[in-house]
Amino acid sequence: MTELAPFDLDGSAAFVTGAGSGIGRAIARELARRGARVLVTDVDGQRADDVAAEISGAGGTACSQRCDVARDDDFEAARDRALAEFGTVDVVVNNVGVLVAGRPEVIPVDEWQRVLDLNVLGTVRSNRVFLPLLMAQGRGHVVNTASASGILNYAYDRTPYAASKAAVVMLSEALFMYLRPHGVGVSCLCPAGVATNILEQIRFVGDQLPLSAPDLPVVDAEVAGERVADAIERRAFLVLTADEVREELRRKGADLDAYLRVQEEWIHGTRTDG
Repeated sequence: MTELAPFDLDGSAAFVTGAGSGIGRAIARELARRGARVLVTDVDGQRADDVAAEISGAGGTACSQRCDVARDDDFEAARDRALAEFGTVDVVVNNVGVLVAGRPEVIPVDEWQRVLDLNVLGTVRSNRVFLPLLMAQGRGHVVNTASASGILNYAYDRTPYAASKAAVVMLSEALFMYLRPHGVGVSCLCPAGVATNILEQIRFVGDQLPLSAPDLPVVDAEVAGERVADAIERRAFLVLTADEVREELRRKGADLDAYLRVQEEWIHGTRTDG
């Protein structure tokens, strides 16, 4: 079994996608607070600029760049910018997520394609650009943001999102096993209730069904940022914002059929749409 030394964020260089708001912003700010130099990126360039300015104003080191995770060229440009500014890239945080809501039979294929292209292939594009660099230097850490919806079952009307985040979890598990012998750690963030602006990213198809939510604590984005930074330093894989998720995972693993029946009863019990 490969053991990695604890990771020292102080003086490292980090690249963060989706860092213009929410969890990405919190991660970028916390990494900078611990001494990392951060390239803040977002599809909204102004938001990226604002977060970089916040970090600099607090005494940290940051620069910003627009990055659309659907574009290979944007990842290459971000890599080149980070190398030009910092001379290295040590931490890569893939933190983009969009959501479409609707009954499974009415969500069109093009919406599935959009969600998978951003939530899954965005990480794949990042891997293609940044993993060779991290592996060649024999040191680094990758963080992929999935969701508690990718490991547990709370709804049927957000199937593309849940499926995409489940794919991110499995991709992250594979990378954990692959990259450790190269000196590169991997963490997978599976947030549950986090107060962010993700509602901006929801597209509704057909009837707007009431959004069921698990009975889990809702935390500020800063909690996710702190836990991600802790996981990088400790080289931990699974990062949760609600510790209760671990017990639910145990129940799911012990008897999947029984778990799904309980969830089905709960989901329909929370709805008035039948």
